[in-house]
Amino acid sequence: MAVTENTKRGLFRLDGITGMLVATVLLLTILVVLVTLAVQTQQAQATNFYDKTPITDSLDNVKMTSTANADYAFKPAK
Repeated sequence: MAVTENTKRGLFRLDGITGMLVATVLLLTILVVLVTLAVQTQQAQATNFYDKTPITDSLDNVKMTSTANADYAFKPAK
């Protein structure tokens, strides 16, 4: 059985330190983009409060099977 030496080793190949740095930079870029989008979404929705006006009465009167339950359903946003 012949033993072959690995001659394709290199410090700056994509399977070496360069590949590790590329992967790290890519993951950090994805993290920054997602955090930025999350902060922008939070800032945009911070003044968009829940509007409970579609619920007009107590939910105690809602029957399990009734067509009048549509009066208590959530209405689409304006």
